[in-house]
Amino acid sequence: MSSTEHSPALHKAQEARRVTMLAIWVDAIVGLVKLVTGIIVGSAALVADGIHSFSDLVTDGFVLAATHYGSQDPDHDHPYGHGRIETLATLFLGSVLIFVAGAIAWSSIERLVAGAEIPPPGLWAMLIALLALLAKEALFRLTMRVARRLRSKLLEANAWHSRSDVLSTGVVLVGLVGTQLGHGWLDTIAAVIVGLLVGKVGWDLLWESGRELVDTALPVPQQEAMREVALSVPGVAGVHDLRTRQSAGHTMLDLHVVVPPRISVSEGHEIGNEVSRRLRQAFPALTDLTFHIDPEDDAGEGDPSRLPGLPLRPAVEAALTERWAGLPEWPWILDLELHYLEGAVTVVACLDEHSPLESAATARRLARAADDLEWFAQVEIRRLAALPSPTR
Repeated sequence: MSSTEHSPALHKAQEARRVTMLAIWVDAIVGLVKLVTGIIVGSAALVADGIHSFSDLVTDGFVLAATHYGSQDPDHDHPYGHGRIETLATLFLGSVLIFVAGAIAWSSIERLVAGAEIPPPGLWAMLIALLALLAKEALFRLTMRVARRLRSKLLEANAWHSRSDVLSTGVVLVGLVGTQLGHGWLDTIAAVIVGLLVGKVGWDLLWESGRELVDTALPVPQQEAMREVALSVPGVAGVHDLRTRQSAGHTMLDLHVVVPPRISVSEGHEIGNEVSRRLRQAFPALTDLTFHIDPEDDAGEGDPSRLPGLPLRPAVEAALTERWAGLPEWPWILDLELHYLEGAVTVVACLDEHSPLESAATARRLARAADDLEWFAQVEIRRLAALPSPTR
């Protein structure tokens, strides 16, 4: 595979790294300013919010590592790529958000129950909290925009982690204003509401990444749209056993394509290739597609590898040679075509075009001679030009 083919994944990793590095700088500066200001004005809420901002640095580093390793190309041990690393990281971040939500609500209720007194912070402390809130909101919007463009659940989770900091800072700001005005109880109510909102975001991320880890299929309308694209290809007689799963924003698809039973192997394979091309064009998120060509619709009949099979060409030719070698038609047979249909083998005997044999009568005599074979279905006759040199 050429480096050009790797460029989309490389570009995605680089763009994710740039926005995450920006997040690291913002989180470090905002966290430091909150912490210092909280210590100066004696606001425990602002100090706690500063520590919360510093905790974002840990998840930012986790995102950098997961993006780096998750975007690596498939290898011997990971033939489907490393996208599940990103899924696991999203699962972790969803858990962090739920923990943060609980901490916000619990600490606020604890302060209310304890009746803790917070000294008036002053206007400049509230202004710093407001600027920090705006900075984190801008970071949230930028990260979310990049996450949606790259279809990265991990970046989306990190964006919501930034939004949790926005909401917690909003809670602190409400608390600071309320404390300034003598209404400290506003802090608790706002904190509980924000905790519920952050917890819902965390639960949604846990739910989505969990579904991805257990290979949950795409929604039915998307599967049906894929089926329609496949059926639109000339030569496709049917589609069945269509299966989908996702990994880090990418989609993997398996499907069985039914083609006319008597076409060549190469034509059937090219029909499958065209199905693959059209599906990739219609669904850019498809990164891995496997198609199986069927000469007949065997949907619902189970895995063929677990069912009794039919004899392959060496065994068929050996059995037919044993029964036909003594017949007068034998010297005129140039080749045999085998068609495995409806649980039996149809044999096409290719006769020398100069043969004096009558086709219908020949087919009946050959069929009678092979009638004892349980896998045998029928004989058909086709005439061919004689080969340059005899093969028998």
